[in-house]
Amino acid sequence: MSDAVTIGDVQRAADVLRGHIVDTPCRRSRTLSQITGADVVLKLENFQFTASFKERGARVKLESLDEASRSAGVVAMSAGNHAQAVAHHAALLGIRATIVMPADTPLIKVARTEHLGARVVLHGDDLAEAATEARRLADAEGLTFVAPYDDPQIIAGQGTAGFEFLAAAPDLDAVLVPVGGGGLIAGVSVVVDELAPSCEVIGVESELHSAVGLALGLATPLPEDEWGPTIAEGIAVPHPGVLPLELIKAHVDAMITVSEARIEEAVALFLEIEKVVVEGAGAAGLAALLEYPERFAGKRVGLLVTGGNIDLRLLSSVILRGLVRSGRLSRLHVEVSDRPGSLGRLTAAVGDAGANIVEVTHQRAFSTHSARLTEIELVVETRDSTHGARVVERLRAEGFAVEARA
Repeated sequence: MSDAVTIGDVQRAADVLRGHIVDTPCRRSRTLSQITGADVVLKLENFQFTASFKERGARVKLESLDEASRSAGVVAMSAGNHAQAVAHHAALLGIRATIVMPADTPLIKVARTEHLGARVVLHGDDLAEAATEARRLADAEGLTFVAPYDDPQIIAGQGTAGFEFLAAAPDLDAVLVPVGGGGLIAGVSVVVDELAPSCEVIGVESELHSAVGLALGLATPLPEDEWGPTIAEGIAVPHPGVLPLELIKAHVDAMITVSEARIEEAVALFLEIEKVVVEGAGAAGLAALLEYPERFAGKRVGLLVTGGNIDLRLLSSVILRGLVRSGRLSRLHVEVSDRPGSLGRLTAAVGDAGANIVEVTHQRAFSTHSARLTEIELVVETRDSTHGARVVERLRAEGFAVEARA
């Protein structure tokens, strides 16, 4: 079964895709290389029209349909990137598309998929129930089911990202690929194994959702019954595809997991350094470099940045949490005398120390201390953690009782 998708299949998929998707940018990141100790090369699939690599497999699959199947239409199950990819390319090809999404799918994702031309059906509490409904609709309405990853044409289409990556950066020592259902890494690994056999193909999963690692019997931080929500929801798949798993066994060199903190850090670094918006799943490769710097030190490493569809509220939270982790945002608990001018003296001291006050909470009624004291909580912006420590020292030197809180 490991030869169900070959290099020839991926080459034919590349021919099909020519002129229909973006040949996404491939570039070296000087700053990320300095931070991680590896020589980092990025393949930015978030520059596709629907902001993910999923367009590759969707287009190849839709192009393969005969006229009768195109006339009948297609159905897919997805709450994210696969939904938008199928909707977009089906519309371009004049194919009627139905997308089944779980009932609690965020409204913005529903609206975006409908805007791309698809009929959206909300059904079930999770992706498994949505998938069951999608297959029922396929049978009831004579639609072709477009699987998100467990399909040889989908896998061949995703593998074309590997063709482009090696053409732009033929001297990679390793390529890091985010892994959910396994379609992308299956296709890419077929290409790399054939064209650059000395290059390692390494899959990256969230430690909170490591389905492939578990299926392969590899060491994993958490058993399945302890998995939880992850910022990398694009790779939070309960079970990998049967065909991708066989190809992973044959062609992938290693699987690793990364922590939520590293994924969040990677999302923030992409935004701040590369000026690009990357979703949690798309940032998994960079998270691996941050998690295991010694493993990749000095190597030329390619990162497949798989997508950029991240909720703006989540992105805002990631940015703020990143500022806290880097020491650029601090929370200080200060006790001051409850007398006129005390708050002004405190804020002046913060300003003199070169920090910026972002938020102030002034607490009298719920204080557990003397009624002659007021508890003040400051959120302050500083250059880094060293500067933050100097701000605390300055306030203590001015006679304030200060406690830095996480």
